[in-house]
Amino acid sequence: MSRLHTERHLVQRIGWLRAAVLGANDGIVSTASLIVGVAAASQGRGEILVAGVAGLVAGAMSMAAGEYVSVSSQSDTEGADLARERSELATQPEAEVAELAGIYAARGVEPALARQVALQLMAKDALGAHARDELGISEMTTARPIQAALTSAMTFAVGAALPLAAATFAPLPVLTWTVSIGSILFLALLGAIGARTGGAPVLKGVVRVTFWGAAAMALTAGVGLLFGVAA
Repeated sequence: MSRLHTERHLVQRIGWLRAAVLGANDGIVSTASLIVGVAAASQGRGEILVAGVAGLVAGAMSMAAGEYVSVSSQSDTEGADLARERSELATQPEAEVAELAGIYAARGVEPALARQVALQLMAKDALGAHARDELGISEMTTARPIQAALTSAMTFAVGAALPLAAATFAPLPVLTWTVSIGSILFLALLGAIGARTGGAPVLKGVVRVTFWGAAAMALTAGVGLLFGVAA
């Protein structure tokens, strides 16, 4: 007796994984950079923490708004394409059959069989067949604005809380180094988790995330030192 073979593909995670990694990475990098920049300008712990908390709140809201607007634009485009496809199916059904059959034939299916497949799929769900095979829109990759916005905001806040906690408890003379090193370690962990979850090489993910994070913090610290000395 045969059993159904079910699989969970990594591409199913692409929507929330992209938003989560982006949010957490931005939270760590931007907040750590802000803290390091303010600390390098010789500010006290109170000013550093106020800047960090303000960066956390503003960044989380900005990420939520940005992701919602961006993914909503994608969703609107998908909706417009589906509406046009729905209209064409209602007014030009035979042309749509030929179009779908042509797609399958181009992939290597024998023309007569390709038409038969197109007819059978369209008999069950014509719009779904064209959305998937003509437009490249599927349930796994379709735009979800609210999911992206909430995921980005929450992961940004979590990421930003890490360097903020380091700034809260680190001795003031070594605060900059503690936040910088701690944030790089956090970024390395994030890169490893993101790569592991997405099925990508872990080392590549770690190097990519930590390099750009360290560069951003170094640049911000340089700006802080410049203005601190100028003051």
